[in-house]
Amino acid sequence: MRILRKRDHPKTVTLALQGGGAHGAFIWGVLDRLLEEERLIVEGVSGTSSGAINAALLADGYAAGGRAGAKAQLERFWRRISELCRTRRRRRFTLPRPAKGKSLNLSTAAMFYKIMHRLLLPYNFNAITMDPLRAAIAEVIDFDRLRASAEIKVFVNATDVCAGTMRVFENAELDVDVICASSCLPFLFRPVEIDGAHYWDGSYMGNPALYPLVYDCHANDIVLVQTSPFGKPELPRTAPEILERITELSFASTLVRELRTIEHLNELVDAGGVKRRAGLKRINTHIIAAAPEMERFQPTSKFRADWDFFLSLHGIGRHAAEQWLARNFERVGVESTADLGDGRDQPLRFRAKTKSPS
Repeated sequence: MRILRKRDHPKTVTLALQGGGAHGAFIWGVLDRLLEEERLIVEGVSGTSSGAINAALLADGYAAGGRAGAKAQLERFWRRISELCRTRRRRRFTLPRPAKGKSLNLSTAAMFYKIMHRLLLPYNFNAITMDPLRAAIAEVIDFDRLRASAEIKVFVNATDVCAGTMRVFENAELDVDVICASSCLPFLFRPVEIDGAHYWDGSYMGNPALYPLVYDCHANDIVLVQTSPFGKPELPRTAPEILERITELSFASTLVRELRTIEHLNELVDAGGVKRRAGLKRINTHIIAAAPEMERFQPTSKFRADWDFFLSLHGIGRHAAEQWLARNFERVGVESTADLGDGRDQPLRFRAKTKSPS
């Protein structure tokens, strides 16, 4: 272990991990690089969907073997889910393959596939389950160890279907049902029942939830690992593109509101408009965004599970984390590095509106 210089004194952060299906392998790459950074300590992590899976893997692996254990646990899961999908794939769940030279996202077959899922599945058929995802989660994560561990706080959010609220599960409550509930897409799977309530993907209420990191952690810095950009360079024109964009906007809405609330709270704290007290502090926000290379992947790639694809996303994630560390590490603990950019690979910063002249 190298000797840390004074200016490299470890800094404590919390992580907010978005969902995104197979694109969660991008988060794996980001975490893989951050775990190698001895100057960075992770106090807590909030996640939804594939972000929740990565959060649980990170904390469980860390409890088992520190940074090296977390790195090994993350790789083990992504390799295992690829193996299970390859050996247990069922043809009726396979997306139609596009004609040579054409995009699956634009194909009539893909559009038909999406519409039929919305009309017929999962309630008219009993065959849709969350395997092999459930099998991989149960096999890789030691939930007894995770529930007993307090080294990294974990917050997993899921959407209560009937109540219309978000429930945040913490370490002591985590099990395979909770992780599956946070990953349960309503057009693919039946809701997951926990304690008599039924849950869908947590992204509908928080992608991911930030408030547990503000109120239940001491760190002043939140690093959002973003798989889905807020903005898109082109206007969606086809039916599949429009449906996908509607989903993205729905998943982003709560996160945008939470970021805006944090910025407004910071303004009040800086102006002395509120007293600093336990649970109310200035929060610095940072974003490690999906690199521009991610834009070449169609939305349907979120359902891919081949190992080479996972490795590609992992590499993109490591590179994004490396760039973020090089540009922004010195500012962690000092100020936010989230700035208003083009809405794609740039973080966001919200500014208070000025009053219009009377």
